Amino acid sequence: MWLRSSGSAQHPRPPPPPSLLRLLLLLSGLVQKGAAESPWGLPLVADGPASMAKVVMAELANLKLENKSWPRVCVSTGTHSLRYHYLDLSELDPSLPKFQAVGYVDDQPFIRYDSRVDKAEPQAPWIMPMNAKYWEKETKKQKKWAELHQVETWQMMGYHNHSSGMHSTHRMFGCEIQEDGHSNSFWQFGYDGQDHVSLDMETLSWVSANPVALLTKRRMETEHCYAEYNKAYLEGPCLASLRRYLELGGQRFTRREPPTVRVTKHSAQDGGTTLRCWALGFYPQDITLSWWLGEKKLNSKLEYVEARPSGDGTYQTWMAVWVPAGDETQYTCHVQHCSLNHTLTVSWEMPSHPRLTAVVISLILILLVIGGGVSLTKCLQARNKEPYEQPPG
Repeated sequence: MWLRSSGSAQHPRPPPPPSLLRLLLLLSGLVQKGAAESPWGLPLVADGPASMAKVVMAELANLKLENKSWPRVCVSTGTHSLRYHYLDLSELDPSLPKFQAVGYVDDQPFIRYDSRVDKAEPQAPWIMPMNAKYWEKETKKQKKWAELHQVETWQMMGYHNHSSGMHSTHRMFGCEIQEDGHSNSFWQFGYDGQDHVSLDMETLSWVSANPVALLTKRRMETEHCYAEYNKAYLEGPCLASLRRYLELGGQRFTRREPPTVRVTKHSAQDGGTTLRCWALGFYPQDITLSWWLGEKKLNSKLEYVEARPSGDGTYQTWMAVWVPAGDETQYTCHVQHCSLNHTLTVSWEMPSHPRLTAVVISLILILLVIGGGVSLTKCLQARNKEPYEQPPG
């Protein structure tokens, strides 16, 4: 979105935005075609109400996007997501691009734009067959996003009274399809690594994360079409694009890889013990971990992290529970995943004592050395007792 810079003209004013009506009509076309594309950046109208845009958005809302028949692809393997991350820096850095954008399907990057390279490039083999027109259009879009983020960065610096130094703005948005067919979406904007504003998709209202963000919230609320545009993209073309990308990726996104599960023991500060159940290397992302004491499922004294990418196309997570010292073997971790045909049950196993193991190994080595020495001595003694024979000659 275009945001006007505060104060005197420290930074140049943004160029006049392209026709908002034209961009919204483009979005309407994407909805009807079900094309696989990223969104156009929506410029902020500098003056006056965007009455024409409101009319188009009203028509777009009437398409009932949630009932639209999008290209079908099997999503029975769990939840799948499409999301984009944009990052802009206020100053040039030799080691970083001024602006970068990355698109992810199921947390795996598939497209990237770098302001130093100045073009959108494939990051996954399954997206490479897309034709030249696709890459040209994606490059054009990301260049526009770079312009938008530059103005937003200046705006945020003005809000925070930052006249210089390295600062950044970041935008994250995306959609997901769950195994039961339901869908979710999100939109977030931040400054210097901290949340700034987000869009509540249910109420179509902007949520400020701090007092300074109220300035952005009020500006965004001046035109309802901004929220409506984002919602329309995320609940329409975003889902259509995700389904298309899942089709292109094929087995990469429909495969099932079972988790490797183990339980580790850690000393707690209060004298008790923490048992941590690890699930590693699984796909897809959806997984359920739980701790049990006998036949009772535990709901307290638990700690866990959401499933996160492992960096190799799989996911990892863990869940920990506090237990009294000495009772560790009575607790079991239950793991459920679509790759498993039953609930996997794992408990902590007491390892062999390391000192005892070292002593046993040392004794074995000593016995081997002694035995070898005895054998060598007997061999030499036997050789010395043999009669000496003069070689013929």
